[in-house]
Amino acid sequence: MGLEMTALLAVQDLHVSYRSRGGIAFQALTGVSFQLMPGEILGVLGESGSGKSTLAASLLRLLPEHGQITKGSVLFEGKDILQAGSVELQGIRGSRISLIFQEPSLALHPTMRAGEQVRQVLAAHESLPKRVLKEKTRQVLATVFPEEEGRISHSYPHQLSGGQRQRVLIAQSIACGPSLIIADEPTASLDPTTQMEILGVFQSLREKLDLAMIFITHNPALLAGFADRVLVLYGGRIVEVGAAATVLASPQHPYTKALFRSVPRPLERPRNGEKVKLPAIPGDSLPSSLPSEGCPFEPRCADRMDLCRKREPELIRIGGTQAVSCFKFES
Repeated sequence: MGLEMTALLAVQDLHVSYRSRGGIAFQALTGVSFQLMPGEILGVLGESGSGKSTLAASLLRLLPEHGQITKGSVLFEGKDILQAGSVELQGIRGSRISLIFQEPSLALHPTMRAGEQVRQVLAAHESLPKRVLKEKTRQVLATVFPEEEGRISHSYPHQLSGGQRQRVLIAQSIACGPSLIIADEPTASLDPTTQMEILGVFQSLREKLDLAMIFITHNPALLAGFADRVLVLYGGRIVEVGAAATVLASPQHPYTKALFRSVPRPLERPRNGEKVKLPAIPGDSLPSSLPSEGCPFEPRCADRMDLCRKREPELIRIGGTQAVSCFKFES
């Protein structure tokens, strides 16, 4: 019998709330639980307001002042990040877990060369001689820019394309050799061709460095052939989770199905130049739109039943890897 692999990250019953200026608190995440294995890519899928970015910030305790983790645990390499002291937390952020933000134009300093921005990440976490620091910076940039490391290193962000700026952020994220990268909508501002190039960079780094990754997106098409598992968030709750090949080929939750229908497929082109209107999901997933009782998706669901208004469904396993939060699958 082979040895069982221990989870790199184990999130258990995570609850996060935000408090408004009027003092009213609302739930942003409710009972989120999942595990991430070493070297695994987990795609987190959902529309705006579903809780994706809140989840990313919570895992590193980077919530704004009005945000609060009210319950749960985040075990990383066996230690609970939610119980870590400030010094221990500083040693994890950027070194063991890296976070890549959505918009590189905002994340990168406009008056600092790309090489210096990578060097500063290394200097913040490692005490190295200048010569060693310079060489390590060169090696990190060469990992994501194998043919033009020198030019990129001496360029300012405004001299780089969107895809190149995103690669600089990726270089920063891998500089200190983390075991986990959290990428929050890293391709949202890029064109489809560049999106595929960036996914290729992530895939290559995963193979070279044995990186685990949480890849957050609203577009299920980006996860096909890339993610190992998919976790679907709605209203701060997990509504579907399973192997990527299974969920992407055969989504079961009404929300997941509706989300897939509302996203254009790259290979589907309208005939004779006709415009095709994609079906939209009515309503929204903001906390103010969620019912106080019952299934959170019930007001927007075309398959809703009377039971859906009375209590919230639990995650029900419907196959070897797939689980869905829907009364249609209760026995």
